Amino acid sequence: HNRSVFTFAGEAVSLEHAITSLYEAVVPAVDLRTHRGVHPRLGAVDVVPFVPLEGSTMADCVSLAHRVGEAIAGRFQIPVFLYEQAARSPDRRNLSDVRRGGFERLADRMAAGFLPDFGPRQPHPSAGASAVGARRLLVAFNVNLSTRRLEVADAIARAIRYSNGGLPCVKALGLPLEDRAIVQVSMNLTDYQRTSIREAFEAVAREAMKRGVEVLESEIIGLAPAAALDEETAAAIKLTGDWREKVLERKLSA
Repeated sequence: HNRSVFTFAGEAVSLEHAITSLYEAVVPAVDLRTHRGVHPRLGAVDVVPFVPLEGSTMADCVSLAHRVGEAIAGRFQIPVFLYEQAARSPDRRNLSDVRRGGFERLADRMAAGFLPDFGPRQPHPSAGASAVGARRLLVAFNVNLSTRRLEVADAIARAIRYSNGGLPCVKALGLPLEDRAIVQVSMNLTDYQRTSIREAFEAVAREAMKRGVEVLESEIIGLAPAAALDEETAAAIKLTGDWREKVLERKLSA
């Protein structure tokens, strides 16, 4: 994927400092004009979502997203688009709408009137733009298949994602993993209480079976809440690695 996911937890002031430090490191180092990766991306620091945990509210996260977005845009001259709960217009709520076309189409979209909430009206030459928002906890969940045929992963993603009449609160797309000669169904479960990790896995497995393809394994990117992941679930979904290392509350308590 040529992509990293970092999860920070802390008070608002500490998070602001950490995110600013992240931009200071990434902007000089990552040039999207030469970057290649299968996952859609808008910028070198692609997306910064604030998620309320204990002692904070969604309103706190919206306020923080607005403050950090404006500060990042001013300091680094990077266009910032507010999304999800922090969005200022309905067409910015869905991250996939903000990201559509990726960095490669960003300059044309902005020239045609797709203007940021903060910052310059053209992309940063090498760092593109950033989406900054506030949202509930989601689970980023990938399932790897025993085939290199991307059309299979695409078909399964179309069958299970909510926008095509599939599972509630599931976003999905097919991605090639060329270095392993396999493909992947990459998902965001935006409400794991409506569609659980196990239900999403089983749906992928059923669709794969229809096409004569086996499921190899699954992976969780970032962290998942304890209510979404336990030992039994990890075994059922063929999760790679130690499932306990993927539980948010365990990380926080440690």
